[in-house]
Formats: sequence, structure tokens, C-alpha cells
Amino acid sequence: MKTILTFTAMLLGTTAAFAAGDHDPDTLRVALLPDENAATVIQDNKPLAAYLEETLGKEIELIVTTDYSSMIEAMRFGRVEVAYFGPASYTIAKAKMAGGDLDIEPFAARLKDGSTTYQSVLIANVESGIDSIDDIEGSGIDVAFGDQASTSSHFAPKYAMMLEGVTVGEDYSQNFTGAHDAVARNVELGNASVGGLSRPIFESLVAKGTVDPAKVVVIGYSDNLPQYPWVLRTDMTESLETKIKDAFLSLERGTEAGDAVLTPFKADGFAAITDADYDIIRDIRKNLQSD
Repeated sequence: MKTILTFTAMLLGTTAAFAAGDHDPDTLRVALLPDENAATVIQDNKPLAAYLEETLGKEIELIVTTDYSSMIEAMRFGRVEVAYFGPASYTIAKAKMAGGDLDIEPFAARLKDGSTTYQSVLIANVESGIDSIDDIEGSGIDVAFGDQASTSSHFAPKYAMMLEGVTVGEDYSQNFTGAHDAVARNVELGNASVGGLSRPIFESLVAKGTVDPAKVVVIGYSDNLPQYPWVLRTDMTESLETKIKDAFLSLERGTEAGDAVLTPFKADGFAAITDADYDIIRDIRKNLQSD
């Protein structure tokens, strides 16, 4: 099993061209979203790599890109075969690849309590005086987001505030920290008055003791969002695509492999999804861009 923590250098150079339907590499490059510290993401997903190596009979190379944009470009230029995108970054990648030599398809999403949706959360420092989204109006405070292409650490919390009449520039200034855990820590330390991030990640950070719940207060949630999609390139052989999909969709709690792989995702399994499930994300992005 190979692991790489950054991927910028691999984007340099000429992209290999693959004929549709015949790409069947000995090593599958699996990109993981850089929504937390890269070393943590790699460590948490070593059971996944081991499971895929055994199930698919291929070497697995785990990759955490430097940021969301690098991950989009890595998929766009054929530098990875499988990727765990955020909902928004998936739609951006899909749009950028339209009409190109490569295309991508979402095939599975995290399943929890029978649902493939999740929420974004807005938190505030307890000493900021911000107890609700309405309190942000006219305040001029700093709001921390993760990556600019993040769904639950940018688009969704910003949209939730917009629905309450609170907009960037007029009511608050924005700063991008790059990752969800950095958002939470900056709010906890008072470097930002408010921050937006994934609710599951925030609750995980609190449970692990990384963030002190006594120093932050939840001020709102987004509407339900489609979960992060597992995505694959559609130029691979039909046999390989089927094996990859089956490997994810067959994982179950209560089995050795299932528990090892699913625990870091806090998931009950992965369920099948389609591109149309992410139309709500496209609508959110469109509304924010026209605001």
C-alpha cells in the first residue's frame, strides 16, 4: 500500500490519454478529501486501502491533495481513478470535465441511520456575543470557512446565513482556513467569531476532545445535504468499475472488514447514489453566485 500526503507535483507533466473503457491499472490511486489534517486522513483510511487491495487484487495508493482545487484537477487530468469528493467539489469537477476526454460518475455515499444526507453547522465563540445567525447582521465580525470549494464548510453555511438575510461583505468578513478542524479551532480560540463546518466532523472533534464544547456555541444548521460521494472515472473497464462499486456497496457493519473501514467514516455502510442527487448543491452554488 502506498500513501502520499500531497499531490501538487503529480499534477505537473503531460496527462496520459486513455481510451474509453480500457483503463485497468495495476495500482488504483484513491484520492481522499483534505477536509482534516492530511496525516489523520491517511491514517484513518489505511483499513480502506487494505480492504480494497484484498478485494480488488490491486495495489492501492492513498492520496490527500493539498486542497480541494488540486483534487478536482487531479481527477480532471486523469491522475486518480477513485476519489472521495465533497458534494460541491464533485459538482465543480463534473462541470469542468464536461465535453472532455474523461468523465466521472458518483456511485456511493455514506449511509448513517438509514440516510445519505448530513448537515453543516454554524458555531460561534462563547465570548463573541453571537448566539444566533440574526446576531451576525450588521456585526462586521469575522466568519471562518474551510476550503472555498467545500460544501459544508463554505457553500452550505454561507447559504444558511443568506436565507436569514445575512450576507458576506455587508454583515461579515470571511476567511478560509483550508480544513474543517481548523475552522473549529479558530472559533474556539477566538481568532474568528463564527465558523461553518460539517456537523459530523464538528461532533467528532468534540467527542475526541479536540474542541472544547464549553468554548463554542451552535448557532444554526443548514438544510439536509447529500453526503460526500465516492466517484470513479468512467474510462475504466466495465469489470473493474463493477468490482469497485461492489467493494464499497457490500461493506456491512458487524463484519471485520466493514467495521474497520466504516468506523472512521462513522457510517453504517455506503449506499448507491447518482449525479441527480447533487442537483440541490448546484442550486445552492447558483444562488450564492447570483447573490
